[in-house]
Amino acid sequence: MTPNIKGALLMSGAMAAFTLNDTLVKLVTQTVPLFQMIFLRGVLTAIMMVALLWWMGKLRFNIPPVDRGKVISRILAEIAAMITFMIALIHMPLANVAAILAALPLSVTLVAFLVFREPVGWRRMLAIAVGFAGVMLIVKPGGEGFTIYSIYALMTVGFVTIRDLLTRRLSPDAPSMGVAFITAIAVGLSGGVLSISEDWQPINMIEATYIIGAAICIIGGYLFSIMTMRVGEIGVVAPFRYTALVWALILGFFAFGDWPDLLTLIGAAIVVASGIFTLLREHRVARRAERLAASLTATAVADAPISGPSQMQRD
Repeated sequence: MTPNIKGALLMSGAMAAFTLNDTLVKLVTQTVPLFQMIFLRGVLTAIMMVALLWWMGKLRFNIPPVDRGKVISRILAEIAAMITFMIALIHMPLANVAAILAALPLSVTLVAFLVFREPVGWRRMLAIAVGFAGVMLIVKPGGEGFTIYSIYALMTVGFVTIRDLLTRRLSPDAPSMGVAFITAIAVGLSGGVLSISEDWQPINMIEATYIIGAAICIIGGYLFSIMTMRVGEIGVVAPFRYTALVWALILGFFAFGDWPDLLTLIGAAIVVASGIFTLLREHRVARRAERLAASLTATAVADAPISGPSQMQRD
């Protein structure tokens, strides 16, 4: 297989793993308190991540001082996103939540433009506007299909956008997997703290299997995501993140009997199309900038005068 095909398959695998995790979580929380489940899954995930990091030789947690504030802020955003996402996931069809979260690449691009003044052309701005119009079709504000839990899904988009932008601002010395591990520990511990307000329930064999499966899926998603970044072109591979919506439609139908209405499907299609266009456009702009930089460098080298003997040699 070519590197791009490998990357596309790995990205699809990562999205399948994360969506299967969501499905298992939704199944477990029908009988187990939410934060109890988050704590138990967090413990298992932490153990598996330590084993994975040790196997990869990346068991590093030394965060540079310049990044520590960003890492703390990133953890807080992750915890907030976890809470809002779980509330939305429990009360909404899986595909509806996935369709709203599909707007993430659009929101990250927009906030990067507004806050960090990263250049965004009119084409991408138009795609962002169209994409958010698609989100409104899914959310249906003021319509009969509107629920408060759609707002929680939108809040998740906001918190994850903050998390991703903080991640982009980390220095190259910050260990990526180390940051991911610390975040996983913090999310699990937050679930433990919040579970104090719940009445813990005994776990039967089926529920335990679901929780273990969810932890394995998270680790698998992380691993596939890392492998994805090592093969293929980002512009080709990145759009396959939208296979998460396909997995959500399939798993939501077979596990819960849910199927979105026509308006939601149209909105999801608009969001996905806008997101793919934005990703491809960003990749094209980045490639053009790289070619221009390489051309300018080559021109500067060609125009540089050929130096004669050095002063020491002349002397």
